[in-house]
Amino acid sequence: MATIAKPAAKPAASKELVCGADIVIQSLINHGVEVMFAYPGGASMPLHQSLVKFKDKIRTILPRHEQGGGFAAQGYTRSTGKVSVCMATSGPGATNLVTVIADAKLDSIPLIAITGQVKTPVIGSDAFQETPIVEVCRGITKHHYLVTDVADLARVMKEAFHIATTGRPGPVLIDLPKDVQQFETVPDYDCAMNLPGYHVEDRKASAEQIKAVAAAIKRSKKPVIYAGGGIIASEGADELRKFIKKTGIPTTMTLMGLGAFPNEDSLSLDMLGMHGSVYANYAVEDCDLLLALGVRFDDRVTGKLAEFCKNAVIVHIDIDPSELHKNKPAHIGIVSDVKYALQELNKIVEAPADIGPWVKQCQEWKASYPYKYDKSFPGITAQYAISELNRLTKDKDPIIAVGVGQHQMWSAQWMQFRKPRTWLSSSGLGTMGFGLPAAMGAKVAHPGRLVIDIDGDGSFQMNIQELGTCICEKIPVKVLLLNNQHLGMVVQWEDRFHDATRAHTYLGPVDHPEASGQGDGLGNPERYPNFVQIAKGYGWGARFVNDKSQLTAALQEMIDYDGPFLLDVQTPYQEHVLPMIPSGMTVRDIIND
Repeated sequence: MATIAKPAAKPAASKELVCGADIVIQSLINHGVEVMFAYPGGASMPLHQSLVKFKDKIRTILPRHEQGGGFAAQGYTRSTGKVSVCMATSGPGATNLVTVIADAKLDSIPLIAITGQVKTPVIGSDAFQETPIVEVCRGITKHHYLVTDVADLARVMKEAFHIATTGRPGPVLIDLPKDVQQFETVPDYDCAMNLPGYHVEDRKASAEQIKAVAAAIKRSKKPVIYAGGGIIASEGADELRKFIKKTGIPTTMTLMGLGAFPNEDSLSLDMLGMHGSVYANYAVEDCDLLLALGVRFDDRVTGKLAEFCKNAVIVHIDIDPSELHKNKPAHIGIVSDVKYALQELNKIVEAPADIGPWVKQCQEWKASYPYKYDKSFPGITAQYAISELNRLTKDKDPIIAVGVGQHQMWSAQWMQFRKPRTWLSSSGLGTMGFGLPAAMGAKVAHPGRLVIDIDGDGSFQMNIQELGTCICEKIPVKVLLLNNQHLGMVVQWEDRFHDATRAHTYLGPVDHPEASGQGDGLGNPERYPNFVQIAKGYGWGARFVNDKSQLTAALQEMIDYDGPFLLDVQTPYQEHVLPMIPSGMTVRDIIND
């Protein structure tokens, strides 16, 4: 369950009429919201006027694109656990939030998305900038509202925060017609909620279920913990660590679960799945007990479902009952808050009696099949750049955001995470353009922390305009840009499964030989576009590096720079993310060279 900020003191009861826009903003303040990311337009102007009125209580950050604002809100939430708020106007403003909302739904992020809407008399008439955004988003929200009565506003706001943050967290959309923002009523901020179809059950594992899990652990000889994002969402990382210490069970994490357990621990098997470690995938393949905690058996983890972990007893604990048995049947399926289940297990669990040989086997696999790359390459590989960044920042408690693509997987492999909420990744939807705005939101939440976006040039360009937001709002994030001038992950699939036929994956000029795969592999010597000039044009510090001997100094310059800084690093596009289990295949089909 997401952490809810301590509510601010509520205004004294009053019989005065208050406009709808003021009710919305006061409700945000009442629920502890201190910052929101909002882009104005005609249908949301009253809300922005209210934000000016309440500017001493709530900070409004103006992104340069609605999607950038939405992902900044996500970065704020993912790094804090607090619910966040983004806002856009009607029509195109609202539709620019659709990807953000879908992303939040798949990764269980508690997000309040507020959209302006045309006035109620013209809804459905195809009025200027009208889009039925509730209908558009019906399948990608946890809940949604079209508010047509100003008297409902205080209740709707209260319900939205309740729904977004209880049970399995998720996004709630509130669509507000302009006239509802302008109408007046006497608000009741302490009103009762009206949610007849939404029951927050006390989802806690029973004593009998806890005993069954403990017994399964005691009987096992080759157990593995499979820890997912639910551990972090439930704030259960400390309980997980106690559980691992008590049982000595080797532990692997999903992409969403990174940080739940320190990578550097000897019992860590790092990430599993398509681009996870060989040793994690071997351990899951060979285990006799799989403890699946806060996971959803995603296809990027399981590969061919029928073959995944088919010889093990599966224990699946998740707060969302719809996830149990959805993809992979569990022998022991428990609907529970994961933190609570771990707390109860820690009271009675005992380590398996004969776990020593299994731990030794896992450590032998770990020693025999480490992550690797060509260290003799004279240029700068992405893996080397990330490894060096990890070395320079490991004691600085950094927060790492990423875009989507090869750099995302390499970052998951080569950065070493010690704490939850230090890894921000669009994992379920895989949204390019996520990295920069997510880093921006995290930096707003943690102004004293080092926040770095590790990005690829393709992903970076999808929300490059947020460079302007960082300067104007004084948000000094850092960007390590791994620039191979290609859509690297798609290129990798072209190389592996399409005879290396280039099909619109080169990001340079269309008449360049690389566009058809006929070049020398070096890319465009003119380095199109020139990201250093672009960054400097926005007022950022920036530097380009392609000399391996200069990388460490350049990284240090980026880290130490007083302000936002972009380091453009030339990397080869021929590199592949390995290991790799092809889609729909099994660990027996793993590619590691």
